[in-house]
Amino acid sequence: MPALDPGRTALVLVDLMERIVALPLAPRPGTDVVSAATRLAATFRAAGAPVVHIRVERPHVDTQPPGSDLVPAPVHADDLVVVKRTIGGFQDTGLRDLLAERSVTTLVFGGIATNLGVESTARAACDLGYDLVFAEDAMTAFTAEEHRASVTLDFPRLGTVTTAADVTLEAPA
Repeated sequence: MPALDPGRTALVLVDLMERIVALPLAPRPGTDVVSAATRLAATFRAAGAPVVHIRVERPHVDTQPPGSDLVPAPVHADDLVVVKRTIGGFQDTGLRDLLAERSVTTLVFGGIATNLGVESTARAACDLGYDLVFAEDAMTAFTAEEHRASVTLDFPRLGTVTTAADVTLEAPA
């Protein structure tokens, strides 16, 4: 996979929240996804590219369930955090504006669950004209079959499926 332009690319990590990462997931545990996401985030920051964390909040409740915070490992003080109240990360979140302010045209995805929050956000991004890259080993689902369907059937129609290690950014000029 060719190197991506850090001035036009953002990493988008979906629902890497304590209570979601702790669920029984497949084909890999949430902790493996957090490790891959942490490495990706470090690569993006080193290249000067934005890192966006999307987390879900349940609407119409006074208090979110325990474990609703983002896992700390991949989060840095300069990262962007978007709160969603739907499955996807674009609906009424301001994500599109945040990306436009930074001239982002390419999104690299990771997160949980592959076939829900990640795929819903990616489908909206595709509809909005973004180029998409999916770091397959930086995501997981509730079942291996759900994950596999997204990465083998759906994501190749929306963008490029690769591994976290194969995502590289051009060196800053």
